[in-house]
Amino acid sequence: MKEEIMFPVYIRSFGSFIPKRRVTNEELSKTVDTDDEWIRSHTGIGARHLAEDNEATSDLAEQAARNAVERAGMNLEDLDCIVVATATPDHIGFPSTACIVQSKLGLKKIPAFDVTAGCTGFIYALEIALAFMKDSHMKNILVIGAEKLSSITNWADRNTCVLFGDGAGCAILSTIESPRHLEDRSSRKFKEPGFIDSLLYSEGSGSEYLMVPSGGSKNPIMGGEVNIEDVSLYMDGRKVYTFAVRVVSETIVELLERNEMTIEDIDWIVPHQANSRIIQAASKRLKIPMEKFFLNIEDYANTSAASIGIACAEMQEKGLLKAGDVVLTVGFGAGLTYGGNLFVW
Repeated sequence: MKEEIMFPVYIRSFGSFIPKRRVTNEELSKTVDTDDEWIRSHTGIGARHLAEDNEATSDLAEQAARNAVERAGMNLEDLDCIVVATATPDHIGFPSTACIVQSKLGLKKIPAFDVTAGCTGFIYALEIALAFMKDSHMKNILVIGAEKLSSITNWADRNTCVLFGDGAGCAILSTIESPRHLEDRSSRKFKEPGFIDSLLYSEGSGSEYLMVPSGGSKNPIMGGEVNIEDVSLYMDGRKVYTFAVRVVSETIVELLERNEMTIEDIDWIVPHQANSRIIQAASKRLKIPMEKFFLNIEDYANTSAASIGIACAEMQEKGLLKAGDVVLTVGFGAGLTYGGNLFVW
């Protein structure tokens, strides 16, 4: 039997899906005591997209998946596994949202499962998929970050409702020979598409800073009166902000140092799109120009595990990602979790 050639694992394409309904800050100010100037100055958000009542997280994920497959020039049947990172699954517990997406895509006999790591979920899922591909015969894995945060948002709470949006972003990891032909980059340390490194961390002592108080095994909802505050996102904004600035800085520094790189070796930093002030603070702390960071939070708000995938898909669509570019992703979120990926596009 002829030995099969295994190419390095790389990201073949990104994809995304954004709900049609766009809600601006001005529209929110009609129902909540806030205004566009306050929201923009404190978060950098100008609008967000919200799914319809009859749209589930799996619906958003399915459309993002089809977009990524089309961009990759593949068939759905080429996929060997589906990993969905989400904090808003179609159902609490089971079935997994990934299994529902698998069914909607018409796929059979492939593994499909969810990853729960808050807003860092996409970063965790990429590393999990990478490990799968290194230790199996899988050639193409679909990683999706998808959220319908509007379903767990208290729209009367001005401190949280302005922050979140819905959407899905995804990546196809592949070991098939890359269709991207790199330019002459003899001065570059990395000359082929592929993953360089990843970091995955958590600080469970801060779990109460960002959570939904009820609905799980600790505080189940078993009939009776339910307060909206108990089943909506709660966040200690000050503590999450302090955590985020610290770990964004630490993640960037550690990824660079342990790979003997400098910021000049990085073409793009794609952070979790939670709050532009967090990124500005990290930029100032590390003396990294803001031009290195790709931000689209103004148009989409915080889409949790979907945000990095949505950002990368937009970059691919706009031609901002060039073959051979070194990209550093960095995320943080509920758990508290944080981490980053380093890869060559």
